[in-house]
Formats: sequence, C-alpha cells, structure tokens
Amino acid sequence: MVEEISHTDFTELLRIIQQRYGYDFTDYSAASLKRRFSRFTGFAGVHSTFELKHRLLNEEPFFREMVRYITVNVTEMFRDPSFYKVLREQVLPRLASYPIIKIWHAGCSTGEEVYSMAILMEEAGLLDRCRIYATDINEGNLEQAESGVIALKDMKEYTANYMQSGGISDFSNYYTAHYDKAIIRPFLRRNIIFFQHNLVTDQVFNEFQLICCRNVFIYFNRALQSRVVKLFYESLTSLGYLALGIKESLLYNDERAKFETVNLANKIFRRKM
Repeated sequence: MVEEISHTDFTELLRIIQQRYGYDFTDYSAASLKRRFSRFTGFAGVHSTFELKHRLLNEEPFFREMVRYITVNVTEMFRDPSFYKVLREQVLPRLASYPIIKIWHAGCSTGEEVYSMAILMEEAGLLDRCRIYATDINEGNLEQAESGVIALKDMKEYTANYMQSGGISDFSNYYTAHYDKAIIRPFLRRNIIFFQHNLVTDQVFNEFQLICCRNVFIYFNRALQSRVVKLFYESLTSLGYLALGIKESLLYNDERAKFETVNLANKIFRRKM
C-alpha cells in the first residue's frame, strides 16, 4: 500500500485517468480521493505510485477495477428512516397528482435505496405509473443493483429501518430468501431502468418530479456541487423535489436561490417555479 500520494503524483494520476479513459475526477474532494487511491493500492497489491500510473496507462481492466473500488458508496435499504417517513407523508401525496411519475436516483450505488423507493411507491399505490431511473458511474455497482440480490444477513437491519420509516406491510413480502441471499421480487423491479451516467460530464436526459442524490455530494468540491445542482435544476419539473444526504447541504451552493426548503433536517428541497 502506498502510504501517501504527493500532490504532484495525484495531479498526474487525474490527468492519466482523464486523457486515457475520459473520466474527470479533478473536481472531486482531493483529500477523500487521495485516501481512496491509497486504499486501492493496498487492495490491488500496488507498491508505488509509479507502478500505479504505469498500470493505469497500460491495463484497462485494472482501471475498471480501480473505478469500481473508489466509487463504491456505503448504502442500505431505508437508510435514515426519517427521510423516508417525510417522503411518505409530504412528498408522495404531491407526486400522486401526476399521471406518470418519473424519479431519478443519481449515484444509485448497489441499488438498496432504489428498491426502498420502489417499496414506498408500491405502498402508496403509485408504482404502476412510476418510472425510476437509477444511474451510477460505476458499472460494477449497476450490475449488482440490477440483479436485485442483497445479502440476507442485512435484512434484519433493513427491516428495522423499514418499520421506522412507517412501513405498512410485512417486509419479507418484498424479497425471497435463497441461501445467504435476499432477492428483490420482480414486481418491484419492473419499472426501474438502470444505466451508466456520469454526473461530472453527462447532461440532462429526462424531466423528473423527484431526484434523489444522497451521500454523493460529500465526494465533490464546491464548484462541482454547484454544477451538479444546476444539472438537477434543469432536470426537474417546476416544483419538482430534490433530496440530498442528511450530511449534505445547499447552504453554500450557487444554485441555492432556485430551491425552497421542504424539510431541512432530511435535506429535501423543491425547485421554485
């Protein structure tokens, strides 16, 4: 494991990644990204930054493995139950007025929060007219998310989250157990579209009533956060909702004036007219 990556080596790594593969990490939080690079070198058995740069330049599978490693975000079903409770009580009744409800999960990771949303929509009687677009930069995340397979050992914790969020059913109705795996039932997966999207470089692709981008901003610097919020603003319908992570904020964002606060504690905002 490389103990510490110098500023010069870090800049060179970002240049290699951008020029060789078209991935732009220059506006990610430098401190966080350096730590992830260092951890990846230990994971991959790389002993120097020279070796890391050499392999990135010459081995595309190695680069793909690195992207999968450094862009994996911690996630869980019904994470922050109070957030989902507010969605149930304050947001979904408004969304019910639309004939077709379009939701974007940006940075969906391995899909746990996407399936949580599908359960919410099912219990509100809205899933049949809902389209959930789940995107991530990480191809490995998307493959796992689309499979609908979750570790069975996590379901006890997820059941507790679900109940705290105001769940009205038996949580086990939403998955089947198979050995050490929980498999999300097909009826929850039918209206979810998974595909790769890069928040740094890609553009608006639809118009949404709700965008969830939770616990992704913490990896971006302030300039990139503002660019991404501008993308979200342009992707929302008038009075559409934007949800961020509990520890994230629009407070110092250049686009802040374009949104009103729905629930500050749970970081739910609404696009102004």
